[in-house]
Amino acid sequence: MGWKDTAEPLLTRMPAVQRPEGHVPFKRKLAWTAGVLVLYFFLTNVFLFGLGGGGGQDIFGQFRSILAGGQGTVMQLGIGPIVTASIVLQLLGGADLLGLDTQNNPRDQVLYQGLQKLLVLVMICLTGLPMVFAGGFLPADPAVAQSLFGSRSATGLVKWLMFAQIFVGGVLILYMDEVISKWGVGSGIGLFIIAGVSQQLIGGLVSVQAIGANQAGLLPTWLAMLVGDISLGSIPIAQDPQIGSILSASGLQNLLFGSGQIIALVTTLLIFAVVVYAESVRVEIPLSNTRVKGARGRFPVKLIYASVLPMILVRALQANLQFLGRILYAQLGEAGMPAWLGQYQESGGGVSQPTGGLFYYLAPIRDPNDWMWFIGAGGGAEAWQILLRIGIDLTFMVIGGAIFAIFWVETTDMGPEATAKQIHNSGMEIPGFRRNVSVIEKVLERYIPQVTVIGGALVGLLAVMANMLGTIGGVSGTGLLLTVSITYKIYEEIAEEQLMEMHPMMRQMFG
Repeated sequence: MGWKDTAEPLLTRMPAVQRPEGHVPFKRKLAWTAGVLVLYFFLTNVFLFGLGGGGGQDIFGQFRSILAGGQGTVMQLGIGPIVTASIVLQLLGGADLLGLDTQNNPRDQVLYQGLQKLLVLVMICLTGLPMVFAGGFLPADPAVAQSLFGSRSATGLVKWLMFAQIFVGGVLILYMDEVISKWGVGSGIGLFIIAGVSQQLIGGLVSVQAIGANQAGLLPTWLAMLVGDISLGSIPIAQDPQIGSILSASGLQNLLFGSGQIIALVTTLLIFAVVVYAESVRVEIPLSNTRVKGARGRFPVKLIYASVLPMILVRALQANLQFLGRILYAQLGEAGMPAWLGQYQESGGGVSQPTGGLFYYLAPIRDPNDWMWFIGAGGGAEAWQILLRIGIDLTFMVIGGAIFAIFWVETTDMGPEATAKQIHNSGMEIPGFRRNVSVIEKVLERYIPQVTVIGGALVGLLAVMANMLGTIGGVSGTGLLLTVSITYKIYEEIAEEQLMEMHPMMRQMFG
């Protein structure tokens, strides 16, 4: 008896959102999507009951825009467990260790979906338990322990209570994603990322220090510069004794990379333009319909064929590696942690950042302060150390982006073989070629594998460059890429849905 027969009773009983039996009207899809987004924003503002220590350490701070969670809330883990489970399944599926035919076998499809949910639950536990019980990342409040259990030392029970809240939040975001995928527009993961990044972008544009923001936004800063009010933070006075001297060396530096955010603004606009342009670059394969005479179409093979979603997998892998490093440092301490493995230093918010060792070189470049040693940045590291870290990050993202793009294409039925079957089953053929699946597959093999690798590597390169130059609101380059690309795809999906609503015959033709 194989693993399928053993696990089938469990996997088939995993709760699932029921698929709609018929066509869901576009307005109803929008209603479901809006409702889930409102619930998501609400949950990201529901803080953990029993959490003390000022909200704890945000160990995923630099990946927060990608993981789409909220520090110290029931959405602490965000989409991290879902993404990590997807990485495991893609690796197992790519190595053909599961033996599941998700294309043609309905039973295997049910087993795959159940296995994915089970792995998500496992990842919630593997990520949430160390956060709560190891390293003091989410400290328990002794006052809550006193009020609930009559003893300030009963913080262990409070930690179990916090973990239960985190577990419920992880399960909720799993099924919220499933609701949007089946009843809404786009994917839940993509929409949650857009929501988080949009908040950061808007905050980076209009936030004001006077009402609690850590740094003045772009518009208030430039307004302060225009009216001559230096006190709003246009130029740090401590770094430039000549108040308002923008043409000084420190003034130009702050104007470009500091509070002026000129480079960040240019980088943000450039990423928007490049991604939109790359989404429009495509090779179109002509198609004709064998059922409807004269009906023709085109199958687009986009430059970013696998989309930028594989970047989530790459960054999630990096986030898990950094999480492992912080767990080891918290458990072993500075004296017990081998120097070659990692050296850490407390930064703002009490979060320890790697300053040397293996985990330092594996840490991604977050902003210009991580690498511009020639202007005094870089955290005191030598130039060769910074260049080595940049090289590792660039290699990791470019090669990882290409590899995960290939995995994504093969596991989501976007490869030449699966796409050829879809085209053939829809009654379409390539003019001038025999109506045969293998013929269509050979034509697609000329474009899809090459474009997948090039697109994955290009997205990885753009993500690293955006991080190095900085963006508005401190959004990570990967988060910005994801937001622009997902928004563009949602726009295309909305346009397609509206076309189907206006012309129901199109739905019958394309399924």
